[in-house]
Amino acid sequence: MGNDGTRIVLTGFMGVGKSTVARHLARLTGKRQVDLDDEIERRRAVSIPEIVKNGGIERFRQIETEVLGEVLASPKAAIISLGGGAWITEANREMIKNSGVTAVWLETTFEHCWRNIRFSRKERPLVKNKRQARKLFDERERYYCLADWHFVIDRGYNSFDIAQKIASDVFSIDAVAARGRRRNR
Repeated sequence: MGNDGTRIVLTGFMGVGKSTVARHLARLTGKRQVDLDDEIERRRAVSIPEIVKNGGIERFRQIETEVLGEVLASPKAAIISLGGGAWITEANREMIKNSGVTAVWLETTFEHCWRNIRFSRKERPLVKNKRQARKLFDERERYYCLADWHFVIDRGYNSFDIAQKIASDVFSIDAVAARGRRRNR
C-alpha cells in the first residue's frame, strides 16, 4: 500500500490503545486522525455513557453507524480509531470495506486490555468488572480477526512502536525519517 490515499481504521478491544496509536500515527504520517467515540460525543454534544444510559446500547450502535458513515465519507479522515464494539456490527464492516478503507486489528491479550481498562479514567458502560470484560473480549475476537491486517502487540511494545510499524507496513513510510522531518519543521 502506498502513501497516497491510503486510509485505515484501527479496531480491537477496549483498552488496547487504538486512540493512542492513532494519534502517534497521525504525527508520523501527517494524515488526519479521527477518534470515532470522540466524534460521536462532539456531534451529539453528550457523552457515550449518557447516550447508552438514556437510549440504550442499541441506540448508541445506531448513532455509531451514522457517524461512522459520515466520517468515512470524508476522504481527509485517513486514520480512524473505532470504539471497541464498532467493528462487531456487520453494517459497519461492510461500510468500511465499501469505502476502500483498510481495517487494522490491534491484537493483544485480555490481560493487557484489562490493565489499561482498570487504570483508565474513561467510563466504559459495557464493562463493570473483569468477568464482564473477559466475556466481551472472548465474544468479540471472532469479529476482530476479520480485519485486513493484524498487528500483534507483544510484550515490550508501546503505542509508538505500533504506530511506527503501521506507518511502515501500511502507509509505506519510513517512520524514523518521518519523525525526523517533523522535528525539523
